[in-house]
Amino acid sequence: MQIHLESPQQADVLALIAELDAYQQSLYPAESVYSLDLASLPTDTLLFAVARDGQGVARACGAIVVTPEFGEIKRMYVHPDSRGLGLAKRLLALLEDKALARGCRLLTLETGIHQPEAIALYARHGYQRRGPYGDYPDDPFSVFMEKPLALAA
Repeated sequence: MQIHLESPQQADVLALIAELDAYQQSLYPAESVYSLDLASLPTDTLLFAVARDGQGVARACGAIVVTPEFGEIKRMYVHPDSRGLGLAKRLLALLEDKALARGCRLLTLETGIHQPEAIALYARHGYQRRGPYGDYPDDPFSVFMEKPLALAA
């Protein structure tokens, strides 16, 4: 599988994002699903990565929205048929590297309590729990995490 930065505005990627939305809506009440319309963002604030199989089909994706204060991980999703291949780990590593190259020094994220695999992935990669940030409410269905990024010595 190849992973590259791409536009999210592609039919197969939009289908993957729609799967993610449906999955989250099956787990949480509507008011606790904090989806982000990637098309509404200025393109210079978005890092969007796609993992594609040997036939070029999008199998996983993830994004970081870079703001002056922090980068926020959004839209991380691996198609069920492609789980267990290390794609989330590889997506996360690429996105972290690209965010650091843009000068980002702190990554944040919001995930849900019913997604233990996601929480474990982030914890394994140095993310620590924290309280709500930005415009997020203190939602009992949410888990907030952060990770400082540092330049390699």
